[in-house]
Amino acid sequence: MKLRLSTSGHPGDSQTHCSRRTLLKGALGSGLAHLMLPCVGRPSTTEKPNIVIMFLDNIGYGDLGCYGNKQTKTPRIDRLAAEAVRCTDFYIASPSCMPSRGALLTGRHPVRNGLNEQIWKIDELEQVGLPRSEVILPRYLAETGYASGCFGKWNLGFSPGSRPTDRGFDEYFGNISGNCDYYTYIYRGRNDLYHNNEPAKANGYSTFVFADAACDFIERNRNRPFLCYVPFNAAHFPNPSNKPPGTPCLWQAPDEAFQRYGYSPKTFDERERYRAVLTALDDGVGRVLDKLDRLMLTEKTIVVVLSDNGAFLIPARGMECASNAPLRAGGTTLWEGGIRIPCIVRWPGRIKPGTVCREPLTSMDFVPMALHAAGLELPSDRVLDGRDPTAALAGEGPSPHKYLYWCWGANSAAIRMGRYKLLREQQSTNKDWQLFDLQTDIGETANLVAARPEMAENLKAEYERWETGATAQR
Repeated sequence: MKLRLSTSGHPGDSQTHCSRRTLLKGALGSGLAHLMLPCVGRPSTTEKPNIVIMFLDNIGYGDLGCYGNKQTKTPRIDRLAAEAVRCTDFYIASPSCMPSRGALLTGRHPVRNGLNEQIWKIDELEQVGLPRSEVILPRYLAETGYASGCFGKWNLGFSPGSRPTDRGFDEYFGNISGNCDYYTYIYRGRNDLYHNNEPAKANGYSTFVFADAACDFIERNRNRPFLCYVPFNAAHFPNPSNKPPGTPCLWQAPDEAFQRYGYSPKTFDERERYRAVLTALDDGVGRVLDKLDRLMLTEKTIVVVLSDNGAFLIPARGMECASNAPLRAGGTTLWEGGIRIPCIVRWPGRIKPGTVCREPLTSMDFVPMALHAAGLELPSDRVLDGRDPTAALAGEGPSPHKYLYWCWGANSAAIRMGRYKLLREQQSTNKDWQLFDLQTDIGETANLVAARPEMAENLKAEYERWETGATAQR
C-alpha cells in the first residue's frame, strides 16, 4: 500500500503551511482514506482519561522558552507549561534515542529490558530492537478498551514481530529508523516511511505530517479512551547520508518558521535554522493540542511532552546550536545535559496548572502512571522500574524514588539520591567516580568525592547492588 499525505511544501514553495482541513480534503483523494478506519472495540468509558505522549527528539534542557530560552519561539509549548506542571529535575532513562524509547514504553530500565544500546549496524528491517518478551504500554491499556496509535519515529526494531502493530499499537504511521530527511523521508538512501507494516509516501514536512496523522486518529477515536503516542522526528540533527544527492546537509523547516524570526529560509546560519526547526516543532505540538480543544477532549486527556535525551553538542558538525543550559555536556553522556530533560505534564482536575515540580522523576514513571489512571493493576510477572509520579507532579508528595540509576556504554554509570549524584563518565578526562551536589552545582563543576568520601562510597555500593540485581532480573 502506498500512503500519500500533503501538509506543506518543500523549502522555497510559496505554500509552506497547510491547515488540517486542507490536509484531509487533499488526502482523501490521494491515500489518507486508508487511514479513515472505523472505530471498533469497547464503548466509551468516561472514567478513563485519554493519554497523549509527545516525545520530542534531541530537545535540550535549555531549548524551550518555558525553560529560560529567550531566543527561540515556542509559544504553544510555553502555554502548555502554564496549563500544566513543568518539571525541573526530570530524567530520561538513557542518553540515546533507541534505549530511551524502550524505557519510556516498557517502564523498565534499559539494563533490565535488554535494550541498552543504539543499534545501527543492523538493517532496521531486520532489527529485533526491543526484545519481544517486553510488554509496552498500548498492550497493557488494550486490556481496558483503549485504542492506540503511534505517529512518528519508531526506532525500536522493524523486523516481523518488532513493529509497532506487532507490539500492541492498533495503528502506526511514521519513520521506522532513528531519523530521516524531513521532506523526502529518506534514510540511508531508501524510503523510511511506513503505514502499519507497509511502505508509504507523504508530501510535506514530517513534523506536520505526523501531527496531522495523530489528529486524525484522535478524531476517529474521540468516543472511546485512547493512547496517542507522537514521537516526532524533530529536532534530530541533519545527516548527510539521509539527503538526496546534491542536497545540502542543513536543518529543515517550512519557510513560515524562518519568517517568524525575520530569517531568510535560505540562511546558512545553523543557529537560525535550528530555531526555525524548534518553532515548527512547537507548531506541530500545537496542532495536537488544538485538536483536543476543538473536540472538547482537553479536560479528559493527560498530555505529556518530553524529550528523548539531551541535545547533542558536537562542535564542527553544525550541531552545537542546541542548548542544554545550564547543564553540562549533552546526548550520549551521563552528565546532566545528556539525561536531564524538559518535561511538561497536563492533567486537568488532577495536576494544578502553572506549577513546578522539582522532585527527581524519570520517563519510566509514565507506564505505572498510565496504568493507574486507566484503573489497571501493575503487572505481576515483571519488575517495573518506574513508579507512579502523580502525587509528586501534583505537589502532594516527594519523588517515589530514593535512587535513580543510569548505565551507558562500556563503563559509564551514575546514581542520584536526593540532591547528590555520583558519576563515572568514561567519555570525560576523569574516569574515576565523581560526586556532585546538584542543588548548589547544577553544572557539575565541583567534585565532592574528597570532601564526602563516605557518601561517595555508599552511593557506589548502592549502584553496584542495583546493577547486579537489574542484570539478573532481565
